[in-house]
Amino acid sequence: MSEFDKDEPAVAVLEPQVVVRPKLARPDPETKRKKQPPYAVILHNDDLHTFQYVIDLLMKLFAYPLEKAFVLTSQVHTQGKSIVWSGTLELAELKRDQVRGFGPDLYAMQKVEFPLGVTIEPLPE
Repeated sequence: MSEFDKDEPAVAVLEPQVVVRPKLARPDPETKRKKQPPYAVILHNDDLHTFQYVIDLLMKLFAYPLEKAFVLTSQVHTQGKSIVWSGTLELAELKRDQVRGFGPDLYAMQKVEFPLGVTIEPLPE
C-alpha cells in the first residue's frame, strides 16, 4: 500500500502562523510634540454696529442659534468684548478673517462699512 489510501482524499493541513509584532518604542519626552494651545476669537464692542448685525454674524459664521448669538452679543455690548469661539490657531485665523469680511452693517442708521472689531488670542492651557 502507498502513503495515501485511495479511500481517503488527500488533504493539506496548514499550521497557523504566529505573528510576532515588534514592541513599539516609547517616544522620548525630550522630542515629544507639544500641543498647540487653543486660541480664542474675541469680538470687540463699538458704537456703530447694530445688535442685529452682530447677531446675524454669529448665527451665519459660527452657526449659533438665535439665543446663544443674543447672549454673546449682549456680553460684547456690556463687557466691551467677549470670546465667541475657541479652537486651533488656523481655524481662529479663518474665523477672524470671516468676521472682517462679513460686509457692511445694513441695519445701521449711518453707513458702516468697516468691519467689527475682532482679535485672536491664545488661551491659557
